[in-house]
Amino acid sequence: MEDLDLIEKSAHCFQAIQVESAQFRVAAIGENKCKLTSYNRRDFYKITLVLKGKSQLLYANRDIEINKPALVFTNPLVPYSWGSSDGEEYEEAGYFCVFSNDFLHAGDRMGSLQESTLFKAGGNPVYLLDEEQLKYISSLFIRMRSEIDSEYYFKYELIRSQLNLLIHEAIKMQPAVAYPAPQNAASRIAKLFIGLLEKQFPVDSPQRPLQLKKAGDYAEKLTVHVNHLNAAVQEITGKSTTTHINERIISEAKSLLKHTDWSVAEIAFCLGFEYASYFNNFFKKHAGVTPAGIRNN
Repeated sequence: MEDLDLIEKSAHCFQAIQVESAQFRVAAIGENKCKLTSYNRRDFYKITLVLKGKSQLLYANRDIEINKPALVFTNPLVPYSWGSSDGEEYEEAGYFCVFSNDFLHAGDRMGSLQESTLFKAGGNPVYLLDEEQLKYISSLFIRMRSEIDSEYYFKYELIRSQLNLLIHEAIKMQPAVAYPAPQNAASRIAKLFIGLLEKQFPVDSPQRPLQLKKAGDYAEKLTVHVNHLNAAVQEITGKSTTTHINERIISEAKSLLKHTDWSVAEIAFCLGFEYASYFNNFFKKHAGVTPAGIRNN
């Protein structure tokens, strides 16, 4: 037991902790010379409080400039990176916390939060803060930092509650959404299709190609006729099923081109194209530029 305590105390940058302590960490940016990129692991969520400085967040295929205090949510399944917005060396002040899916699941809090756009690729990951919001959110990070070093037996319950407050503070900043009207059959089918489409992404390995590639594949999975699926999706979203599939493939292709070193042929294969030339033609048709153009830019 003493040996385990020694290992835990000597570990640097939060690398050798067990159980719940391995599922959550909070620190000041740059603390112990730990870089943010050390925590860009696909099994961790991250919330960053930017106190000052100019920076640029490349999130999926979007470039987001941050020039004032902000709260930033990054999804472990969405590739992202940080950089300077003015070409100078990237420096930032603030706090960040990282936490596992299991940590957020505890207490059954994850159910409602998974539906929030906070942790979705298409959602808004950046929330600019006014003075009052900044003061409150800073206090939550300070309290979490203080609690993590305490000897209190139930400290992770307290931290989880503070993390929950942090997340809900951001949810409150989102535009109000009207209470949803009862769904008809077309709405249910369209929602199931969109959910099934999103479950295929992100692509984690060039050896794991997409299983569902065309409208007929989705119709079969949903046990509806393809014409019925197309009609429902068109009615509810204003776009065809094929358009949704193509747009999502293009979005994923851009992310893979920017964030991985996979060859174009590997990306083509994992996105369901038998030949790289087919993928090149498809990409240029829908994106207006070649895959090489995206990667070299």
